Amino acid sequence: MGTLYIIPTPVGNMEDITMRAIRILKEADLVLAEDTRTSGILLKHFDIKNHLMSHHKFNEHGTTAGIIERLKGGQTIALISDAGTPGISDPGFLLSREASKAGITVVTLPGATACIPAIVSSGLPCDRFCFEGFLPQKKGRQTMLRQLAEEQRTMIFYESPYRLLKTLQQFAEYFGAERPVSVAREISKVHEEHIRGTLQEVIGHFRESEPRGEIVIVLEGSDHKKNKEL
Repeated sequence: MGTLYIIPTPVGNMEDITMRAIRILKEADLVLAEDTRTSGILLKHFDIKNHLMSHHKFNEHGTTAGIIERLKGGQTIALISDAGTPGISDPGFLLSREASKAGITVVTLPGATACIPAIVSSGLPCDRFCFEGFLPQKKGRQTMLRQLAEEQRTMIFYESPYRLLKTLQQFAEYFGAERPVSVAREISKVHEEHIRGTLQEVIGHFRESEPRGEIVIVLEGSDHKKNKEL
């Protein structure tokens, strides 16, 4: 049996990769990449010469069985996404699950992900939190928002800059305009910033300043104890 390595890659700054990740990417028999063009830039930056194969959400149901056979044959395979940790709002879960079912060793390296820096820098409680990733765009969105209105833990969401204002406005509608929020943008990149305030205040900011780059929303949970006291 071979080994499947799940390897985080930088979400922005190229220095945010571990020495172990670089070594395994050099030594693996095959590197699976969400986008071979994006990952090719990363590998070239670190002088990693290895074979890249596409593995993404549009083809993973067709490629997974063949990859499992390679692993059963003793190959070492590394899985990377465009940025961050595979499986966290990125391809990776299906292959990891099938490899585990087949008795193949799955090793996930610690490393870069956008959600943890966003919540730690937000100033909101991070002792207990839930990661919601991208909300459904249509079916089930309103149901999920109604459910999350009762969530007491800090919530983390990923969002496109093109949909940010709409999402914040829906949050204000379902959670209340005074709910504290932090919007992190371009984490670990040159123009990283964190916009903090109430939903109403942050909506006002992004009405005046067009959001750009990768977005993480950190939203304070419902405080039922305070509500009961009121």
